[in-house]
Amino acid sequence: QVQLVESGGGLVQPGGSLRLSCAASGTIFSLGAMGWYRQAPGKQRELAARISDVDGTIYADSVKGRFTISRDNAKNTVYLQMNSLKPEDTAVYYCYADGRIRIGRPFATWGQGTQVTVSA
Repeated sequence: QVQLVESGGGLVQPGGSLRLSCAASGTIFSLGAMGWYRQAPGKQRELAARISDVDGTIYADSVKGRFTISRDNAKNTVYLQMNSLKPEDTAVYYCYADGRIRIGRPFATWGQGTQVTVSA
């Protein structure tokens, strides 16, 4: 009932920048947390960044100072600005969102992922 669509991934050189977007659509009464998780080849999925009204912003230590998460509540969209990209940032990035479809009906869902490749 709630769908997340990611965009903005691609190929970039080390030191470059990318901006990811994730738009939530469907029957959404309210959004809680939104975030970005990533999974590199041969590794487990990990939190990159998360944002919510309750907890503010949370970043993985590996991306602090380089990534910035933000959201546009009017558009139900979350962004991830990625600067000073490193080859180790290469991964599939998945959008996450939770919230309420209606009072008493919570949801939590994932996007299908967007590939980010950092290579010279």
